[in-house]
Amino acid sequence: MKISQLPSTEDTTWSRVFDAVDRGGAPLHIQIRRMIVRGTETGTLPAETRLPSSRHLASMLGVGRNTVTSAYQQLIDEGFLVSHHRSGIFVSADIRPAPMKTSQKRCANLGEKFVIRPSQLHHITKPRDWRSYPYPFLSGQYAPALFPTNNWREAVRATSTVQEIQGWAADMIDDDDPDLIEQLRLQVLPRRGIFVQPDEIIITIGSQQALAMIVQLFIDRETRVGLENPGYPDLRNMVSLATRNARFLTSDHQGVVPDRILSECQIAFVTVGHQCPTTAVMPEERRKLLLKAATRSDLLLVEDDYDADLSVEADRDIPSLKSMDAAGRVIYVGSFSKVLAPGLRIGYLVATKPVIEELRVLRRLMLRHPPTNNQRSLATFIALGHYRQHLAQTGSMIAERARLIAETLPHVMPSCRWVRGAGSSSFWVEGPPQLDARLVVAIAKAQGILIEAGDIFYADQAQGRNCFRIGFSSIASSRIAGGLAKLGAIVEEQCRRAKDLW
Repeated sequence: MKISQLPSTEDTTWSRVFDAVDRGGAPLHIQIRRMIVRGTETGTLPAETRLPSSRHLASMLGVGRNTVTSAYQQLIDEGFLVSHHRSGIFVSADIRPAPMKTSQKRCANLGEKFVIRPSQLHHITKPRDWRSYPYPFLSGQYAPALFPTNNWREAVRATSTVQEIQGWAADMIDDDDPDLIEQLRLQVLPRRGIFVQPDEIIITIGSQQALAMIVQLFIDRETRVGLENPGYPDLRNMVSLATRNARFLTSDHQGVVPDRILSECQIAFVTVGHQCPTTAVMPEERRKLLLKAATRSDLLLVEDDYDADLSVEADRDIPSLKSMDAAGRVIYVGSFSKVLAPGLRIGYLVATKPVIEELRVLRRLMLRHPPTNNQRSLATFIALGHYRQHLAQTGSMIAERARLIAETLPHVMPSCRWVRGAGSSSFWVEGPPQLDARLVVAIAKAQGILIEAGDIFYADQAQGRNCFRIGFSSIASSRIAGGLAKLGAIVEEQCRRAKDLW
C-alpha cells in the first residue's frame, strides 16, 4: 500500500489542516471532522495520508483523546478514513479532491445591462461581527441570553423523528405546514385580537418577503403609495423601485395623521404598534380614524406589526388595526424575527382569501415555500407552550431594561430628548439641531459602542442628522449602565463642540 505520510513530528505541517478549536462554537468532535473533510476536499490531505494519532492530535488541539477518537470513528464509518491495524488511520484511497481551477476568462461588463441598481439605494448597515462589540445597542438583533435554547432544542428533536421528517421533507409546492398555520390561529394571532381561517394566512421568509410580495402584487409605476417618514428604509427602497408615486404621510407623536395626503393614496404602509423608528404607539382612537379615512378613500392599509408580542406594558391592550377591520382592507404582516431570532426567517401575512391565493402563486414563482422543517419546529415550539413562556420571560426582561435606560439617560445625556413607546425595544434619541449623529456613531463604534444613526430612516437624509436609535434587545443588562455612560460622554462632548461652532 502506498502511504504519503505527512511528518507527524512537525506540528507546523498539521497547522495547515487543523485550526484552533472554538470553545464556544460547535461540539469539538464536529469541528475536528469538518477540518478533516475540508482537508480531503481541498487536497491538503491527499488520499492515503496517515493522520496523527488520536493522542497526538488531542495534545495539539488541547482536547480530550476521546473527542478525537469519536471524530475519527465517525469519518471511518462514513468512508472518509480507514483504519489499518498497527499502522494507524489514513485518508481513504477513494477520496479525490474536487478540481480547483481559476477562470482566466475576461468577464463581460454585465453592469451595462442592469435595469435597476439596488446597491445605489440607502440601506441600514450593521457590522457583521456586532456580537464582538462590548456595547451593541442595536435594534432587532438576536439576544443569546434571551433565546430559549433548551426549549428550542426539544422542539427540533421532536420534529426529527423518521415519521416527522417524512411529514415535512416533501415538496409542499405552494402550501405551508398546516401545524404552524394552526398554531398561528390558536396562540399567536389571538394575542393581537385577530381571528381568521387557515386560508387567510401565508408563511413568508420573514416580514421582509411579506412586504416585498405586497409591493409586487399591488404596486405599479403609477400607484400612489403612502409611506411613513421617517420609516423603514428597506420598504422605502422596495417602493421606490416599483412606483414613481410615493407619498410621504403626515405624522405626529401619535403616528400617521389621516389627512388629505393619506386620502390621495391607493395603498399605505403603517407601523401603528411601534412606529419605525420613533417607537410612537398609535392610540386606539387614532386607529379608528385611520380606518374610517381608509374606507372613505377606498384605501388599502398594510399593518407592519414588526415589534409585537413581547410587550408586557399598556400598549398590548390596544387592538391591532387588523382586529378592528370589518371590511378586509387591512393586510397584516407579522414576524418571529424580533420575538425569537432574525436568523429563523419566518414571518406571516394575514389577508382575505383572494389575496392569499394570489400571494401563494406569486411566492411559488419566487421560492415555492419557506423551509418546512423550520416551520414544523416552530409550530412544535409553540404547541408545547414554550412560546407563551418565552414571551412572558423576555417581555419582563425588555421592560426592566427599558426602565434602567430611562432612569440613566437624563444623567448621561442631558442635552438630548428621547422617546420610547410602551413595549418598544428601542429608544429614539434627538440631540440639539447642530449635533452630527453620524460622527457620534463613528466615535462610539471606535470605543466598542454600536448605535444606529437616525438619518437613514428619512427619505431626505438631511433630516434626522441629529437623531439616533438605541436598541437594547441584544445587549446584556449588566452592560447597559456602563455602555450608556461611555455613550453619554461622547454625545455630550459632541454637543458641546457643535454648539461652540454653531
